[in-house]
Amino acid sequence: MPERLVVVGGVAAGMSAAAKARRVNREMEIVAYEKSGYVSYGSCGIPYFIKGDIKDVPDLVVRTPEQFAKSGIEVHVHHEVLSVDVEKRQVLVRNLDTGQEFTDHFDKLVLTTGGKASKPPIPGIDLNHIYTLRIVEDAVAVRTFLRESKPANAVIVGGGYIGLEMAEALAGQVKKVTVVEMLPQVLPNMDPDFAGMAAEELEKNGVVLVLESPVEGFEGKDGNVQAVVAGGKTFPADLVILAVGVRPNATLAKEAGIALGPTGAVAVNERMETNVPGVYSAGDVAEAHHLVTGKPAYIPLGTTANKQGRVAGENAAGGNAVFGGVVGTAVVKVFGMEFGRTGLTEKEALKEGFDAASASIKSLSRAHYYPGHKPLHVKLVFEKGTKRLLGAQTAGQEGAALRINVLAAALHAGWTVEDVSRLDLAYAPPFAPVWDPILVAANVAKK
Repeated sequence: MPERLVVVGGVAAGMSAAAKARRVNREMEIVAYEKSGYVSYGSCGIPYFIKGDIKDVPDLVVRTPEQFAKSGIEVHVHHEVLSVDVEKRQVLVRNLDTGQEFTDHFDKLVLTTGGKASKPPIPGIDLNHIYTLRIVEDAVAVRTFLRESKPANAVIVGGGYIGLEMAEALAGQVKKVTVVEMLPQVLPNMDPDFAGMAAEELEKNGVVLVLESPVEGFEGKDGNVQAVVAGGKTFPADLVILAVGVRPNATLAKEAGIALGPTGAVAVNERMETNVPGVYSAGDVAEAHHLVTGKPAYIPLGTTANKQGRVAGENAAGGNAVFGGVVGTAVVKVFGMEFGRTGLTEKEALKEGFDAASASIKSLSRAHYYPGHKPLHVKLVFEKGTKRLLGAQTAGQEGAALRINVLAAALHAGWTVEDVSRLDLAYAPPFAPVWDPILVAANVAKK
C-alpha cells in the first residue's frame, strides 16, 4: 500500500507541503484537514480586502479544494484535528459541520496549525465587534460590519504591521481611527527613529496615535463594544481590531509529545523534522533558524511558511530538502510610506550581545535632477570590530520596500559593510541616484 501523508492545517505552509509532496511522490495518499472554510489563501491580503482594494474573497484564494482534488490531494475544510497519537500514528478529527468525530491513519504527518492571534484576558474582550484577523472569515466579518453598520469610531489595539495596515484600510471608511499601543513607539520591530517616521505618516493622514497606553478594558452596551479604556483614558469605539501579536498555535503538538523550542513554537531541524520520526512541522507554528544570531527564532511570516512547507512536504514524500534559515525580512506600507527591515535592529543587536553600531543616511529615490524624486532613508546595523552587517532598515515614499532585499541577500551571504559598498547596483535617473542610497549608507558605515 502507498504511504499516507496527513497535513494538519491548510493555509500557506500546509498546502505548500501537500503540493510539493504530490510532485515528489505521485503514489502517496495525501489528505489535508483545515478548521476554517478556506485553504491556500493569501492572509497577508486581508487588510487590503477590508479596504476594498481586493474586491472578492476568491481573489484571495490561490487554489480551492476542488483544484487540489484534481492533483490527487484530498482537502477537508471545516475539519478540526483534535489530537495526534504519534504511537498509533492516528489523528482524531471532528467534522465541524456535522459534529462527527473519526480517526485517520498516517505514515507521515505535517503539522501546520499556524499562529494564534493574541487575545489577552481583558475585561470586555468578548463583546461583539472586537475582531482579530487571522482567517478569511474574520476579514469577511469586518468588511460586512463596515458596509452594513457604517461605524463612526474604530480603535486598533496594537501598532505592528497589521495594526498600521488596518489603520490605512479603515481611514477611508470610518470617521475616526485611533491606534492604541502600549509601547513608546509603533512598529516595535524597527528602531525608534524609523518608527517615528511611521507615526508622523499616520498622524498626517488623520489617525489618532496613543502611545504608552496599555488597554485596561472594553466598555459595551447590549453586548456590543462602545469604548476602549487605555492608559486611564476612554476612547469611543464601534469597532475594535485586536492586533497585539501572534503566538504559535502549538497546543496540539505539545499534547502529542512533540517538542517545543525556546520560543514556544515547535522545534524543528533544517529538514523541518520534529523530535518524532516521520512528523514534520512548518509555518507559523514552527521555529526557524536565524542566520544572524544563530539561534532559533519565531518570526511568523507568509514567505517563511511557504518555504518551510515545501521543505516539509518534499521530505515527507521521501525527498531530501533543507530550509536555509531566515533573517527576518519584512516590509509594510503605511499610507504613502514604505518601510523595510531585515536582520537585527540596533536595539536587538545590542540585546543579543553584539558590539553593535549603526549608520543612518538620508538620500533620494531618484537622481536629484529627475522629476519626482523622494527622500529615502537607510540605516545599517553592523558589528564594530568586524564590520559584519547585522541588519538594515529602509523608509521612503518610493524605492524603500524592494531595496531591503539587497540587504537581506547581504545578510544571507554574511557580508560586511565593506562588501556592501562594493556592490554594482543598477543606475538610471528614473530609478536611483548614481550613488544608490544603499551604497551611501555602506560608505558612511565604513568610516
